Amino acid sequence: MDLFRSVQAVADSGGDGIVDWTAVATAAKAATPSGDIRLSSEEQQGYRTDVRAARDRLRSVGGVSFDLPETIEIQNRHHWIDANVATFRRVVEPLEEQTTMFPGVSRAINTGTMAVTLGFLGRNVLGQYDPLLLADTDNHSLYFVRPNIQRVARQLDVDYPRFRRWIAFHEVSHAAEFGAAPWLPGYLEDRMQGTVSALSEGNLDREAFQELNTAMTAVEGYAELLMDQAFDEEYADLRAKLDARRQGGGPFVQLMRRLLGLGLKRQQYERGAEFFTAIADARGLAAASAVWDRPENLPTDEELDSPGRWLHRVEA
Repeated sequence: MDLFRSVQAVADSGGDGIVDWTAVATAAKAATPSGDIRLSSEEQQGYRTDVRAARDRLRSVGGVSFDLPETIEIQNRHHWIDANVATFRRVVEPLEEQTTMFPGVSRAINTGTMAVTLGFLGRNVLGQYDPLLLADTDNHSLYFVRPNIQRVARQLDVDYPRFRRWIAFHEVSHAAEFGAAPWLPGYLEDRMQGTVSALSEGNLDREAFQELNTAMTAVEGYAELLMDQAFDEEYADLRAKLDARRQGGGPFVQLMRRLLGLGLKRQQYERGAEFFTAIADARGLAAASAVWDRPENLPTDEELDSPGRWLHRVEA
């Protein structure tokens, strides 16, 4: 970790945009140890087995037809940062036409903010299903950040292969959702672009933001339901320990979680899981899977708190 190099990269940021993305990548990686991805043949096979088992179980239990992403990578933290610099850049692109009185100062602040954000996430993300929103490709990707998975397994005092398998099931659950709903990436992209474009004009498109938040609540909640049904081991202890870890950390960690909206993400998990559990208890998992048949089947914000209303509308 080279904090001086990280600060220097931000100070030297240039270009014409509101963010110097090359400097973001350099600064974030300089402040973040890359970690080791020298896998033994046994561990390589373990990842393959976990991902394939997750695919087969989710197909069987969830009754959804989907394929694994073409790109499945075991990454170190620097690999993850590089992949997500591209994602953040696509999202922020509508803001590039903004002008400020002091573009050089603004660019340095924006670059530093993005570098801190990606460095923090790069040190903490365990796995990621990436639908590559706003990209000129239909390919999706699945990432496992091995150094973080190993570190957290040690911190939680849990068996590494078991923890790794649990992460694989969770991320493949997201692949199942997007595989079952080929319309979902376009739906999320439209709402994301509406939200960001409005922000670039100094406004907030509340409708687009609400629809985006509701859709992501459905995505996170359904994945939790699938995990409950498909994971082939008891995992209550893993969930409890990981939740306790999320509540801990020093002042900086807690501040970053608030700034990045990670508490909102947790709320999406919990609210969405309660909704889909109620649907599955009332009508079975197949009824819950109907949410992905078409965009109109997504629950509204009000229906998330009244599953019976959603059932009445969708089954009518």
